[in-house]
Amino acid sequence: MLSDLPDGRLDARLLLEEACGTDVQTLLAHPERPVSPEEEALYRSFLERRRKREPVAYILGHQAFMGLDFSVSPSVLIPNQDTETLAEEAMRVLKAGDRILDLCTGSGCILLSLLSMCPGTSGTGTDLSPAALAVAEENGIRLGMEERVSWKQGDLFEALHKNGEEESASRDASGPFDLIVSNPPYIRTEVIETLEPEVKSAEPFMALDGGRDGLVFYRRIAEKAPAYLKKGGRLLLEIGYDQGQDVSDLLKKKGFEEVRVIKDYADNARVVSARLPETPKK
Repeated sequence: MLSDLPDGRLDARLLLEEACGTDVQTLLAHPERPVSPEEEALYRSFLERRRKREPVAYILGHQAFMGLDFSVSPSVLIPNQDTETLAEEAMRVLKAGDRILDLCTGSGCILLSLLSMCPGTSGTGTDLSPAALAVAEENGIRLGMEERVSWKQGDLFEALHKNGEEESASRDASGPFDLIVSNPPYIRTEVIETLEPEVKSAEPFMALDGGRDGLVFYRRIAEKAPAYLKKGGRLLLEIGYDQGQDVSDLLKKKGFEEVRVIKDYADNARVVSARLPETPKK
C-alpha cells in the first residue's frame, strides 16, 4: 500500500510496531505472532493516513530527537535529524548555571534536549503559537524538566514581555541569557509550494515561511539578540543550505564576532554560530 513512497517499507514497519505495541526486535524474533482484529484495523487506518501523505510522526504522535522521545502534533514542526547539528554545537559551549533562550521553540525539542544533557542549566522557550507551546509544555513535563524551563507565548523576544511590564523590570526574570538558539522559519514563501506534501500540506505554514527571501526572522533576531545576550554569550541559528553567507553578514553587521558556518553530516551548511563581544566594537 505504501510501495510508491520513497521510504514506504520503513514507514509500514514503524506503523505496524505502533499498532501492535511492539518493536522491530520482537517482530523479527517472533514473525509468527498473531495480529488481533483490533490491531489490524488500527494498522490499516495508519496505512490509509500515510497513503494520503500524512507524516509518520504525526500518525505516531511522537518523534525521536537527540536520543529522546518527543510528542508531536500538526501544531509543531517534526524534529529533524539535521537540527541535531544545532543541539550538538550548543552542547559544546554550555556549562552548569547557563541560561538558554530558545526562540520559535515548537515542540521544545532543542531546549529540552540541551537541559537534559547539560545539568545545572535552565531555559525559556518562546513561540507565537499557543498550540505549539502546549506541546512543548507537555514534553517538558514528560521529561521531568518543568522546574528548569518556562514557556512564553509571543512573537520572538516580545514573548518575554507579554504581561506588559517594562523591559528593564522583566529582564531579571527572562534574561540576559548565556545562549540563544533558534530554528526559525527560513523557507522562501514561493518555495513552500514546491515541497513534498508531507511538509507543505501537513507541517504548520507559520513555522516554515521565512518571507520573500527567507531571511525575515534572521534580520529580526540579529537586531534584538544583543540586548538579550550576556557579553560573550553565543547565538546559534539553524539555516537553509544556501543561507550561510547572508545570515553571517547580518550578524557581523550587528557587531557579532567569531561568526562561522557549521555543516551537518550531509555536508550542507546548517548552523551559524556567533559570539557577542565582551566589549562593544568601536
